[in-house]
Amino acid sequence: MKETKVVFMGTPSFAVPVLEALIENCHVVLVVSQPDKEVGRKKVITPTPIKEVALKHQIPVFQPIKIKEDYEKIKQVEPDLIITCAYGQIIPESVLNIPKIGSFNVHASLLPKYRGGAPIHHALMNGEEKTGITIMYMDKGMDSGDIITQEEYQIKETDNVGTLHEVLSQIGAKLLIETLPSIINKTNPRQKQNLEEVTYAYNIKREEERIDFYQNGVNIIHHIRGLNPFPTANILVNQEEFKVLEAKFQEQKDMTPNKVCEVTKDKIGISCNDGIIYLTKIKPFGKKIMSVKDYLNGTKKEDVFHWKINEERK
Repeated sequence: MKETKVVFMGTPSFAVPVLEALIENCHVVLVVSQPDKEVGRKKVITPTPIKEVALKHQIPVFQPIKIKEDYEKIKQVEPDLIITCAYGQIIPESVLNIPKIGSFNVHASLLPKYRGGAPIHHALMNGEEKTGITIMYMDKGMDSGDIITQEEYQIKETDNVGTLHEVLSQIGAKLLIETLPSIINKTNPRQKQNLEEVTYAYNIKREEERIDFYQNGVNIIHHIRGLNPFPTANILVNQEEFKVLEAKFQEQKDMTPNKVCEVTKDKIGISCNDGIIYLTKIKPFGKKIMSVKDYLNGTKKEDVFHWKINEERK
């Protein structure tokens, strides 16, 4: 595989293990990534994680604003393969048809479930028991190409987006390298996706981050885990945003949702449809992430009982 010329297309940290595995096993001739963006309050222009890896290994980097309009550099390197992982733009057929062998994708779900840009978030938010990695052919649709290989991962109760992000990125790198010889030799399996089982995992919208305490507690915990540590679930407390990173649920009947109903030394209990959600780790507006215990050390319990939750400014 060392002589196989690969163009890799990816952007975030999730794709880093995949690129590093390709560099070790193939000849990566070009890395394509999204344009650098402003990061933080000071808006510092910051290279993408994939760009940083490429520069470290002295691999040329190409960052088109619109890949469908600007892809001549990919043609110039005459790749055998294009491998993508979390690139961030729809790649047109004019690009997918460039490599001699074909174009392939590393996707963080068990397709056909969770096509789209946020499969890890949605798997957790929907309370799935398992997820995994799919190595697949690329076509003009969104994650609609034929499946080559898959590997499952059983989701633990302790998993959140951060932990799944790490474990699936490692599985993706390993599975790709195991699958590549059959792709190069054109002996790989190929299975069309069952269209009746297709679901979508679109990128999380800002309004979807808000916790709804009129839902059942299990669903609320799934919601919090599915957004931790990014972009993070939140509530409005007296019209200021509190981010919620961790919480626990206790079932209880005859609750009036959306009210602070209990405050202990290390938990704040907010009623939901079928019990109590105990906040345990939060980020109050304008402050750092902290345990609820630390937060309550500097706050009167009586003030917490008077929280107005999720009331928008009029």
